[in-house]
Amino acid sequence: MMDDYERYEIECKKIRASNKKLLDVFASWLQDANLTARTIKKHIDNVDFFINEYLLYEDATAPEDGTYDIGMFLGYWFIKKAMWASESSIRSNAASLKKFYIFLQERGVVNKEDLEFIKETIKEEMPEWIATLSRYDDPSITDMGEVWGF
Repeated sequence: MMDDYERYEIECKKIRASNKKLLDVFASWLQDANLTARTIKKHIDNVDFFINEYLLYEDATAPEDGTYDIGMFLGYWFIKKAMWASESSIRSNAASLKKFYIFLQERGVVNKEDLEFIKETIKEEMPEWIATLSRYDDPSITDMGEVWGF
């Protein structure tokens, strides 16, 4: 009999395989938009981290089901888990995820409302994500409650 962890691992393996194909098509879409190879690589790396690390970290979540996780990802998880987290990397990831979900919406994978939610979340929450990162990186703040606002 299969336990929950084995089911989770099997589902993650399926999602990773699907994600690989999706990232390949996304890369082609970015090439069609005449982006440079360097920019395409950055977008692919950013999206890959979100869909294959964050969305599969605790549950087997497909990219189309991750639209409402952007705030938690950029405002908390990325800050804690990505040693390279910086203001520019948060902005870069936000731009990549916005492009990725535009791509998914154009393909009919996510609906317009989910895309609008992502765009609005990024626009409204970016200042707080940057402020949270600043608090997280401030060595004078020792109470993590001050960092995360609780």
